[in-house]
Amino acid sequence: MDAAVFREPRRRLIAINSRAGAGEMAALEFGPQDRAIDVVFVHANGFNAQTYNTLLAPLAAGLRILAIDQRGHGASLLAARAEGRRSWLDLRDDLIALLEVLDGPPVVLAGHSMGGTVSLLTAAAVPGKVRGLVLLDPVIMPRLVALYAHAPWTSGALWKKMPIAQAASRRRSIFDDREAVIAAYTGRGAFKTWPEAVLADYVDGGFFDRDDGKVELACSPAWEASNYSAQGHDPWRAIRRVTCPVRILKAERGSTCRVAEGFARRGKDVLIETVAGTSHFLPMERPDLVRDAIFAMATR
Repeated sequence: MDAAVFREPRRRLIAINSRAGAGEMAALEFGPQDRAIDVVFVHANGFNAQTYNTLLAPLAAGLRILAIDQRGHGASLLAARAEGRRSWLDLRDDLIALLEVLDGPPVVLAGHSMGGTVSLLTAAAVPGKVRGLVLLDPVIMPRLVALYAHAPWTSGALWKKMPIAQAASRRRSIFDDREAVIAAYTGRGAFKTWPEAVLADYVDGGFFDRDDGKVELACSPAWEASNYSAQGHDPWRAIRRVTCPVRILKAERGSTCRVAEGFARRGKDVLIETVAGTSHFLPMERPDLVRDAIFAMATR
């Protein structure tokens, strides 16, 4: 694979009929069109497919990759109602519906943070459609915490009070233009370790133009906050049902993947590796290692 080869992705809108609600899912497609989809990439909460453009584009030299905008993110035209959500099973159902539309051979699912967890839940639900998982600091809580979050008698009120959910709900959503967004984000908060090109891609794909000339977040603060608080799914149960090989890359600092060998032993072929020197944003910080992991799984 020649990692220096970059190709412009093709923009797609794909009609899906998900149990969470029908609509059109936006996606960026990389690589040769004369082969089946090799990899479907699923972004983190609040992000979008274009955020990972510089990560995925070099893989287009040999793989066909579909990077999606999940419900409530990017350019996808899928209704996002935050009220009453308790889990990410709606996002899982969207991904299952997409795989049904693609109707090709089993794919590798790769995902960052929430996208990694959604990929895991999907592989557990439709194992025949997934031949490998590459999970980049997925959100997986310790077993007791996960059991509490999944219990039918919990209302989710506790999760809504988490600082990260509260901060997301108060996030500024409207700016004068994309240049103002980049100026506000550069070197701050979650974006401290992001290369300039990655931040520019995130902003380009994560804001839409308003009629008044300003730009607004495509992922509303309420929807982003609901993703932080909707923790009623069960990755621990899911890993038992996954039949394909799983590679998990964990961040060294501030990881959202709070599991180790006990989790790995519940699966059939699970490898967990901590990437030295990385934060939760390891795809931005070590794209070389992430590309290698995706390519190795896709060509396994």
